[in-house]
Amino acid sequence: MNGRLVTVVHINMSPPLAYAMIVPGRSAKAKPHPLYPTREYIINDYGSYADIFNYPKSDEQIGTINNVGGQGCTNVLYGYGKKIIWIVAAYNQITEYKLPMKPIKTLSDSVGTPTSCAMNTSGDLAVGIYGAPGGGDVVIYKNASGSGTVYTTPLDHEFFDGYDNQGNLFADGDNSRGYFALVELPKGSAKFKTITTSNAVGFPGSVQWDGKYLVVTDQTANAMYQYAVTGTKATLKGTITLMGSGDCAQTWIGKGAVFCADNGGEVFQYPAGGSPIAVLTGNYDLPLGTVAANK
Repeated sequence: MNGRLVTVVHINMSPPLAYAMIVPGRSAKAKPHPLYPTREYIINDYGSYADIFNYPKSDEQIGTINNVGGQGCTNVLYGYGKKIIWIVAAYNQITEYKLPMKPIKTLSDSVGTPTSCAMNTSGDLAVGIYGAPGGGDVVIYKNASGSGTVYTTPLDHEFFDGYDNQGNLFADGDNSRGYFALVELPKGSAKFKTITTSNAVGFPGSVQWDGKYLVVTDQTANAMYQYAVTGTKATLKGTITLMGSGDCAQTWIGKGAVFCADNGGEVFQYPAGGSPIAVLTGNYDLPLGTVAANK
């Protein structure tokens, strides 16, 4: 779009929001999380920046990481990560940060344009590839180090990925016909398989474990779908509606909350959903990613 990489967002033409601040929602009040200090990141378009917040303890932006942008992940399956985050800032920049913003490690790939990342409980880092020549591939870095191992998927373009608590890796994106597709790399396997969902998903969104279910965000429906996965089928067990959101690209499930990269950033109760309990607005160009961790 206008010469920039726009891979994971279902384009929303709403006007840009104003300078970064946190505006409480009217439907509910945020309850302070017992773990402090926390850091939440709203990650802007590829090659731009990530804004740092300390919600709900503070209502002000506390910093910015420049020359990044894209998606984020951390070393837990859901909730607040432990002292580090990763930002995949294509076109070929995969960087680990010690909170709040100190770069400590950088990886790269040689197969294409990276767009997403996920970590399992063993510390392996999975990075999805959107663009040529390796469109749809996933690169897994053992212990988040080295040059990584490339895995081919049935996807034409990979948008989001996430591990479950058993070490199975899931990824979504589009297939050769341009439609939503979900795939899985079972733990210990060398081959991805296609997973059929029991409901239709409009546009690929985040893939994340929530402690019980595999959760896929649908950017078109502004909803999160909770699935139980058996074999090659994902059965819908619950739908979480994100009311008032314009277009959540990446979402990050915390403890009792989910953060959404929308026009700015929104916070919803999880798994209740409904209206936002807070809105992190800003002068973002195109928010794509979000992640949260404890310092």
